[in-house]
Amino acid sequence: MGVTKQLSNDLKTKIVHHHGLGEGYRKLSQRFKLSVSTVRNILRKWKTTGSVQVKARSGRPRKISDRQKRRMVRTVRVNPQTSTKDLQHHLAADGVTVHRSTIRRTLHKEMLYARVMQRKPFLRPQHKQSRLRYAQAHLDKPASFWNKVLWTDETKIELFGHNKGRYAWRKKNTAFQEKHLLPTVKYGGGSIMLWGCVASAGTGNLVKVEGRMDSTQYQQILETNVQESVTKLKLRRGWIFQQDNDPKHCSKSTKAFMQRNKYNVLEWPSQSPDLNIIENLWCELKRAVHARKPSNLNELEMFCEEEWSKIPSTTIQILIRTYRKRLEAVISAKGGSTKY
Repeated sequence: MGVTKQLSNDLKTKIVHHHGLGEGYRKLSQRFKLSVSTVRNILRKWKTTGSVQVKARSGRPRKISDRQKRRMVRTVRVNPQTSTKDLQHHLAADGVTVHRSTIRRTLHKEMLYARVMQRKPFLRPQHKQSRLRYAQAHLDKPASFWNKVLWTDETKIELFGHNKGRYAWRKKNTAFQEKHLLPTVKYGGGSIMLWGCVASAGTGNLVKVEGRMDSTQYQQILETNVQESVTKLKLRRGWIFQQDNDPKHCSKSTKAFMQRNKYNVLEWPSQSPDLNIIENLWCELKRAVHARKPSNLNELEMFCEEEWSKIPSTTIQILIRTYRKRLEAVISAKGGSTKY
């Protein structure tokens, strides 16, 4: 069609006239020394619109061709972390100069949007298999089982909130595909480490970890806080202790401590914070604490204790009541990451 636009209207009219006299595409092509496709396009336009004239277009012509657009879409699907600046350089190599906002609008039309990448633990095949086995084994456990669990975990809470996340181009409902996830990393700064526990009746003790926690300090925290929390939360005989597979939790001395104290430990798959309901409560705690804008670590610790005690038991009960959905999500993802 690029060639037909340069032909005069008079020549196009002659082509239409001779076609009306019965001449076919090939004969017209030979008569006017044009390609068959050019003749076909002229006649197709005439049959469709009744005119051979090229109408004036409204608006500015597109700088990014369909082919370049397809290549951009293919690029960000293969590598979702490609930046608009990278795409700008790719187009510049083709001789096309556009603003990055033009690239964003083009991708938006393809339903691709830059979103903060979700931070999730890196899952190896063995992790996925372990998560899948756990979900399948516990899928049909009754509510009475989960109501006996004392959920525990540690978290780091920073004085000045979280760092900004990275962005990835993705479509709706694809946030938890592996290529859209950002593996979590640990980093220092103005922060404190906390150990806490919860059960269906509410929040248990919350303890500040002094320095770097090892097996010995972990056992001391358990000895001081677990039974006290079990009593406070009215967990009956046969209660179940939940913890993740951190090395200090699974050391020989810690296992011996738990055997001496007759802990009934819930079997737990590695790399599975999304299966621990306390993770949701950490998020609520951090939101509430940061909203109060602590100015130093002492205030940070004090606010954490106050806000932890304010978390209603109904919030925890909802998390427990909907726990089956987490297990179903793991099974649906074949052991992969979930939205939880």
